Amino acid sequence: MKTGLITSDTFQNHDTGPGHPEQIARVSVITENFKKLNNKNIFWKKPTPIIEDIIKDTHDTEYIDLVKNSFPSKGFSSLDGDTIISPGSKEATFDAAGSIVAAIDGIHNKEFKNAFCNVRPPGHHCNKNKAAGFCILNNIAIGAQYLLGKYKYKKVAIIDFDVHHGNGTQDIFYENENVLFISTHQYPYYPGTGSEKEKGKFNNIFNIPLPAGTNSEEYLNAFEFALKRLREFKPEFVLISAGFDSHFKDPLAQFKLKTEDFYTITKRILEASNKFCHGKVVSILEGGYDLQALKDSTQRHVDALMEFN
Repeated sequence: MKTGLITSDTFQNHDTGPGHPEQIARVSVITENFKKLNNKNIFWKKPTPIIEDIIKDTHDTEYIDLVKNSFPSKGFSSLDGDTIISPGSKEATFDAAGSIVAAIDGIHNKEFKNAFCNVRPPGHHCNKNKAAGFCILNNIAIGAQYLLGKYKYKKVAIIDFDVHHGNGTQDIFYENENVLFISTHQYPYYPGTGSEKEKGKFNNIFNIPLPAGTNSEEYLNAFEFALKRLREFKPEFVLISAGFDSHFKDPLAQFKLKTEDFYTITKRILEASNKFCHGKVVSILEGGYDLQALKDSTQRHVDALMEFN
């Protein structure tokens, strides 16, 4: 079977203004690269039009209303100090959430084996009722709730290898025994959360904080603890918050990972979880702000997904 690649031109209309690191080119450089590669094992798909009932499982109704009414008719506005929005941001925001729904449905409809969602804005810093860190809706949390609600899964694992802790995702699932949240991240660093002491009500939060300067060998050794916890949980479906800002070229953090490490990380996740979820894995873009590193790293990430089919 093929690997799904879910994306939309609407993501290029989410204008965050000059000099903002979460820029339009982040998705376009990835899309253009995969179009150029023209790999026959990729199944291109557009986001599912998202309905509010799906989002309400993750976000408070008042917050959804606030978001819908916040997008300006012209120029720029902001939902917090980092999260800039413009007229085209509304469609992009809801299509980002609709992408993970399309990916999950595509796997269940046997259109493809696994999937990567090339989206923006990202999502993992957004909690139930607050935008943060470039994130407006928590896309991966919406996907996990969709798996629990529509498809009645009992064990969903989220692995977040973005260099910044996925505080929003952790907050949403802190008291949910059906979701395991695993995060590797630079610590102490933005957003200030993610210590080993944060374990969740059901021991369902597993943080692996690592210092600035962490290199490939140190990271991959630490990642074995994440894989051990994943195997213990025995997930029926795996979601990946795929942030590529732990690359040594990235301007927003101080990890020292190399492009090839993202292939290795992805392959190890697939190998560790396959016995339980039978390859049902959806990955969605979070961070990554050096365009060349982002292009190369997402290619190796998807290479691993395709090889596992």
